[in-house]
Amino acid sequence: MNYDWKEKVVLITGASSGIGRALALELGRRGARLGLTARRGEELLRLSDEVERAGGEALAVPADVRDAEAMNEVVGRVLARWGRVDVLVANAGMSSTTAATRLNAGEVGDVITINVLGVVNSVAAVLPSMLERGAGHLVAISSLASYRGMPKSGAYSASKAAVSTFFESLRVDLRRSNIDVTTIHPGFIRTPMTAGRKKKLPFLLEPEDAACRIVRAIERRARTYAFPWQLAAFVRVIRHLPGAVYDRLASNTNFRE
Repeated sequence: MNYDWKEKVVLITGASSGIGRALALELGRRGARLGLTARRGEELLRLSDEVERAGGEALAVPADVRDAEAMNEVVGRVLARWGRVDVLVANAGMSSTTAATRLNAGEVGDVITINVLGVVNSVAAVLPSMLERGAGHLVAISSLASYRGMPKSGAYSASKAAVSTFFESLRVDLRRSNIDVTTIHPGFIRTPMTAGRKKKLPFLLEPEDAACRIVRAIERRARTYAFPWQLAAFVRVIRHLPGAVYDRLASNTNFRE
């Protein structure tokens, strides 16, 4: 199955801003048919207009990924219009500073629910039709923060580690189903999530650059893709550091400030 995007129906969650928005515009330029969902309906409508001006087709369906029934309705709308979902990009997510010294259970719960259950609800909504067709591609936007517990980012790191592990399990379970499974691990991208940081973020990428890299990873059906390579190499090294060494290093490396 070659990736001629003009023949693809793609559902992007969290499409109203950041990576999701950049992906929608990039795939629109390539002629894809796009189901776009996020909580902000007005932003989605503006984006769908931009996608269609760029050469794609778009269907904006506002929804909250935390609501499983709402996600079923989103997928139902996409299926009703185009008959299938070829690619799901489970991108919706949030980040929050969750320092242990000021731990707020409700705030942690919001991060976990959106970042983890949002992905699960999105996959559960599209997977039955993909299994019935015997074709499809599931893509999750995880993070390099999933590799270890980052300072003041316990909820975010844990949520992205859960997404990565969940998708690894899906990949194993679906390997004989002709459904591709890809986990994306980006570093720092210039999005609302990274706005307002006092410290300079290393290897910060523009969302348009990130979108092009993610599209290429989807096209080659990568199992996992981590970028930029410099930061990905660094986190792979620290993943294997002894706990005591990592603790000292991480305590002096805090990009949440």
